[in-house]
Amino acid sequence: MVDLGLSPPQDWRMNERFHGSFTQQEPIPEEGIEAALAVLRSGRLHRYNLAPDEAGEVALLEQEFAARVGAKYCLAVASGGYAMACGLRAIGVRPGDRVLTNAFTLAPVPGAIASVGAVPVFVGVTEGLVIDLDDLAAKADQAEVLMLSHMRGHICDMDRLMAICDAANVRVIEDCAHTMGAAWRGLPSGRHGVLGCYSCQTYKHVNSGEGGLLITDDEEVAARAVMLSGSYMLYGRHLAAPGSEVFERVKYDTPNVSGRMDHLRAAILRPQLRALDRQIARWNARYSVVEEGLRDTPGLHVVARREGEAFVGSSIQFLLLDWGEAAIAEALRRCADRGVELKWFGGAEPVAFTSRYDSWRYAPSEAMPATDRVLKGIVDMRLPLTFSLEDCALIARIIRAEVSAVHQSCNRAP
Repeated sequence: MVDLGLSPPQDWRMNERFHGSFTQQEPIPEEGIEAALAVLRSGRLHRYNLAPDEAGEVALLEQEFAARVGAKYCLAVASGGYAMACGLRAIGVRPGDRVLTNAFTLAPVPGAIASVGAVPVFVGVTEGLVIDLDDLAAKADQAEVLMLSHMRGHICDMDRLMAICDAANVRVIEDCAHTMGAAWRGLPSGRHGVLGCYSCQTYKHVNSGEGGLLITDDEEVAARAVMLSGSYMLYGRHLAAPGSEVFERVKYDTPNVSGRMDHLRAAILRPQLRALDRQIARWNARYSVVEEGLRDTPGLHVVARREGEAFVGSSIQFLLLDWGEAAIAEALRRCADRGVELKWFGGAEPVAFTSRYDSWRYAPSEAMPATDRVLKGIVDMRLPLTFSLEDCALIARIIRAEVSAVHQSCNRAP
């Protein structure tokens, strides 16, 4: 049992400080290190540089990930952002096309849309931190594609979303950077739309520094993605790809926009993929401790998880709804003084990875007051597996104490 420290405040608790790092990840598993060393000793790092009768680490990773999520085809690429841009090109998005996407997301999502010359059309966010399905329904006739971001691991009602998109003939690409291993009503994240894109960047659920995966059941989309990634005419060396007859239909009119994954990164990733379910249980245990510790904190809104959503708690968000900017800044400063690093998505200027839809000046946007209210209150925190459950309880106590103190000060009668 983890002591959440929810008894009446005591002086010693106000002196507690957290000394851990919010950016320190666990080491790569020994099995991955040994596999990486084998690749290095071979000298064959390029995915198509194979010994006779050798499948190669990249092709095996693709095959294993496709089997995990139940997809027909999988492609490993250089990054999650590349996977999204590759997916957009593969389904035929052209310069000037409009693409629906979340107003609450990270910059690589509208960046992928802009990189192919398309124009983002932003859809609002709810207090549950998911795409506003009423706003989506209202805007569905403005584009033929939705780049859906499961931002920070929050999954909306995918049944209703797909009904809206199917009725409007909108094709869905899922950005699953924060939902590898998650599911909606038992169906893995990334399996609802025409394709799903995942990230293997250091702060995601498997870590190769950089890297990405793309899945689909559409044979022509898969073939185009493989050609786009820079296969030249070596597509026969893929295991989780369509047959050569499909490539014959697309190979002469699909440009090479090289973004392959190499054997070194794939070798590191394959053992992590096998351990993913165990890691998810560890993340969710940490999430549960922090969530329970923050519950009923004055002025703080805990984001409820939806029935049917199987999530991965690698980060946690809460809302300081309708707080003034100075009060939010003071709460974050006080937490930082005690070693707890919180990120705020409501600032007028982008800081590190936090930004808003109106920060991206390459993408036109209209004001969305209801969304702006939610964005202004979003506070975000990573939960690396290097934290113990006791660390998580301490972090929750610190946030609870400092948010409560600022809230009480702001609401004290004159």
